[in-house]
Amino acid sequence: MRLFLWIAIVGWAVGLGAKLFDLIVVGGAWAASPPASFALLPYGKRYPIDPGDFFIPLSVLIAVGSIGALISGWRSSVRAWLWTGVIMFLIIWALTPTVFWPMIHQLYGTAIGRVTATEAESVQLAHRWLVWDWLRVVLIAVGFVASVRAISLPAATKEV
Repeated sequence: MRLFLWIAIVGWAVGLGAKLFDLIVVGGAWAASPPASFALLPYGKRYPIDPGDFFIPLSVLIAVGSIGALISGWRSSVRAWLWTGVIMFLIIWALTPTVFWPMIHQLYGTAIGRVTATEAESVQLAHRWLVWDWLRVVLIAVGFVASVRAISLPAATKEV
């Protein structure tokens, strides 16, 4: 269980730092003055790497660590903390394709002229992204804290 928790902790920590950078620096740039600033979105041929190329493998690492810790620590006294990490991961995993991908499609479509949006609609869309992305940061932080808490407590096996 401890090995899986370390994998989860490293994944959550890297994810938290990367998401904060993505939100504050990258998001701060492309959301600065919509719709013109949408040209700075990290998508398309002009951008050297798609954020998904980083976050998808990182998500696999977090999933392996969090789910592996839950399975291997199923009978431990820290099971609630292990569940918390898995639940945070599942919420993020559900939100990304259902909330974020449609917004990415709309943001990038506006940036390249495929989607027509007024300036007010573009500002509102950028604001909506930033609000939802802060929620994602909070969920990542909760997953990180839950994993750190689980590894910090004695994990005595419960008697059956």
